[in-house]
Amino acid sequence: MSETMRRVVVRPGEIVVEEADRPTPLPHEVLVETTVSGVCGSDTHASHGRHPFVPLPYFPGHEVVGVVREAGAEVTSVKPGDRVTVEPTLPCWECKMCTTGRSNVCENLRFFGCGYEQGGMADFFTIPANRLHVIPDELDNFQAALIEPLSTPVHAVRLSGGVEGKAVVIIGAGTIGLLVLAAARHAGARRIVMTDMLPSKRERALRLGADAVVDASRSDIVEAIRGELGESADVVFDCVAIQPTVDQAIALAMKAGTVMIVGVPASAVMVPLPQIQDLQMRIQGSATYLPEDYQTAIEIILAGGVTAEDFITSRFPLDEVSEAFAASSGGEEVKVVVTRL
Repeated sequence: MSETMRRVVVRPGEIVVEEADRPTPLPHEVLVETTVSGVCGSDTHASHGRHPFVPLPYFPGHEVVGVVREAGAEVTSVKPGDRVTVEPTLPCWECKMCTTGRSNVCENLRFFGCGYEQGGMADFFTIPANRLHVIPDELDNFQAALIEPLSTPVHAVRLSGGVEGKAVVIIGAGTIGLLVLAAARHAGARRIVMTDMLPSKRERALRLGADAVVDASRSDIVEAIRGELGESADVVFDCVAIQPTVDQAIALAMKAGTVMIVGVPASAVMVPLPQIQDLQMRIQGSATYLPEDYQTAIEIILAGGVTAEDFITSRFPLDEVSEAFAASSGGEEVKVVVTRL
């Protein structure tokens, strides 16, 4: 095995593949050979300097599938040859959040592939063994590449208090919005209306199970969504998280509804606090996932609720990673993935 490898680094104005030393696993870590890594919306935001928590330069790749090649002396949970996907949160395991079952919001959280010293868009990487999930044999590598991105919507649906039998609105029919659709369907939502500016995304949302879609550019957007929903929204998932969509979400959830902020806001927004209080509304942020969300995501994919054919719209080899980021930023793709070869 070569002592060097390729890895991707994102710098201001450029995304390049460079040569680096192949890392060596510590006793509690494993060495993973990457097979597939997804390009996340947070990756494209960070590459343009718009992610609030990922400074440049950084090493991307947190939606990762690979094969364990070496295991440290203390590792018993996985073994060489296992196909794995990464749960990229790197908690301290000692703070209040970690010791009360909320390690995804660890007070000292680091995040593999986002501001960490390694990312999965590389030939190899090392990571603590407890951040890996073994992939069921029934899933191929491209299906498995959807486990991490699906886990975020699964977590949001769970945090919302559940959507079984409820009226749901999803603002934004991009990758995360469409995965929220799959998670909400799996969780038993009664009716789901989605919005987007692009006709192609609205058409895809209908094909993937939305009950109705609304053009997000309409001046009467709130009234149009309520008309399609037939009532106020019990839960609104804002997958865009800008001032106009937050305004829409709050208007749709009145009264006693829940607004879930799933998209990553680039900046602060204003909220009408008197109405929030008086109408007994809830605004809830949702951050990443926990291990149980990974397990539910795997169940949804095994059941056919999310397929690689529907979601992975472009594939690029590692040496064309700059083109992969450009495609992901273009607006028409659902999920772009980078393959090692």
